[in-house]
Amino acid sequence: MFDSLKNMDSREVELPNTFFIRNIESRVLQGIVLQVLAKIDGISLLEGNLLDSLLGRDLERIKGIHVDQQEKGRSVDIRVEINVAYGVSIPEKSEEIQTKLVEEVSRWTGLHVASVHIVFKELILVSEENQAPASSEEEAFADLR
Repeated sequence: MFDSLKNMDSREVELPNTFFIRNIESRVLQGIVLQVLAKIDGISLLEGNLLDSLLGRDLERIKGIHVDQQEKGRSVDIRVEINVAYGVSIPEKSEEIQTKLVEEVSRWTGLHVASVHIVFKELILVSEENQAPASSEEEAFADLR
């Protein structure tokens, strides 16, 4: 009985005939995930220009960021598909990404993050001579530096 009272909003007692509902669109959650990923070195998004995504011009087409909300449990599942730079420790980078995503999404939305699934899709090779990306496909990686 006390568990159900613990999750109850105090406003429900003060205003018993008022329902408090909050919906967060997936695009908002994707934007938060995108902001977190932009601050992490050694990774890039699957495609597209990160700058356009950060400015909100391309937010509906963010490839590789999937967010599912569970209304009942007020929680969210996050799946992120990214590229990783050669030489980056994948277990360490995965832990860094997962921790930062949980902290930021929880802080900004008040939702519980039930799971964070990271999928490393491709390896980004950087030429040693001039530290430039090895191919034009890797331009998004340069934006994250």
